[in-house]
Amino acid sequence: MQLSKRTIGIAAAIITVAIWTSFIIVARAMAHKTLTPFDIAFVRMIGAGIVMLPWGWWWVRRARERGEPGAAQMWLGLSPYPWRTTAIAGTFAALLYASFAYSGFLYAPAAHASVLMPGMLPLWTTLIALVVIGTPVTGRRWVGLALIIGGGLLVGGSSLLRAFDGGDVWKGDVLFLASSFVWSSYTVMTRKHAMGAIPATIAVCVFAAFTFVPVYALLAWTGLVVSHLREAPWSEIIFQAVVQGIGSVVISGITFVRMVETFGPIRSTMITAVVPGLSALGAVLFLGEPLYWNLLLGLALVTVGIVFGVKPVTPVAHAAATTPAPQPAIR
Repeated sequence: MQLSKRTIGIAAAIITVAIWTSFIIVARAMAHKTLTPFDIAFVRMIGAGIVMLPWGWWWVRRARERGEPGAAQMWLGLSPYPWRTTAIAGTFAALLYASFAYSGFLYAPAAHASVLMPGMLPLWTTLIALVVIGTPVTGRRWVGLALIIGGGLLVGGSSLLRAFDGGDVWKGDVLFLASSFVWSSYTVMTRKHAMGAIPATIAVCVFAAFTFVPVYALLAWTGLVVSHLREAPWSEIIFQAVVQGIGSVVISGITFVRMVETFGPIRSTMITAVVPGLSALGAVLFLGEPLYWNLLLGLALVTVGIVFGVKPVTPVAHAAATTPAPQPAIR
C-alpha cells in the first residue's frame, strides 16, 4: 500500500513536533550536566555526520552511476548539491543556527528558548516567504499567526519579562530570536530551491562536518574556548550524539523538510508553533515543574491559531501554498 503525499506529510509533522518537544525537555533536564552548550553542538554534528556522510557518499555515487545532470558538481562527492547550495544551506541550518542557539543557552534558560525559537518561526517564515518567494498571506492566516504569537507569549511571557530585571538574559533572548530567523531562512530556501528532505539534510551535515567540527575541535584542544569534553562521561556524550545528532538533526531534519514539501514553509512552521506549549506541559509531567493557567490557555490559543493558519481558505490559496516550486537546474 502506497501512502499519499499528504499522509506522509502529516506523519512527518507529528514526528517533527515530537522530536522538537523532546529536545527542549531534555535540554531543561540536562541543563546542569557536564557538557557546555557548544560541546553539545559539537557532539550533535558528529553524531549526525556519522549517519549522513556515508549516506551522502552513497547518494552521490548512485547519482553519478546513473548519469544524473549535475552529478559531477556534487560537492566533495558527499553532498547531493554543488558547493554554493551546500554552503548556503549549511551556513543557515548548521553554523548560524547552532552558533546563535547554543550561545543563547549561555545567557537564558531553556524555557525562553522554547518560546522564542519554535514559537517565533511562523512570524519570521511568513515575512521571509512573502518577500523571497511571494507566498500570499490571507487574512485568516494573519489571525492564526496572531493567535500563535499570543499563545506563545502566554506560555513564557512572565519568564521573558524577567529579562528586563537586569543581567544578561536579554542577550540570550536576542540570540534565540536570531536562531529562529536563520532557521526560517533555511525553511524558505528549501522551498524556493525545491530541495528534497534527505539530500537537504545530507548537505547540511556535510558542510558542518568540514567547517564547525574541525574548527571547534581545534579551539577546544588549544583551550581557546571553554570545553568539558575531556571531563564528560562517555554515557553523556553518546546520549547527546544520539538524541541531538541522530534525533534532532537526522530524523527531524528529514521530516521537517518533508513537511515543508507537503504543507509549504508558512503552514509548516505554524504547526511547529505548538512545541513551546507541549514542551512546557512535558516539563510539568516529567520534570515536576508547576502547572499554571497561562500554560493551558497559551496552548489552547496556539492550537486554535494553527487551525486558522493551516486550513486554506480557498482552493486557489491551497494550491499556492502546497504546490512545490519547479526543480531548478543544478549549476
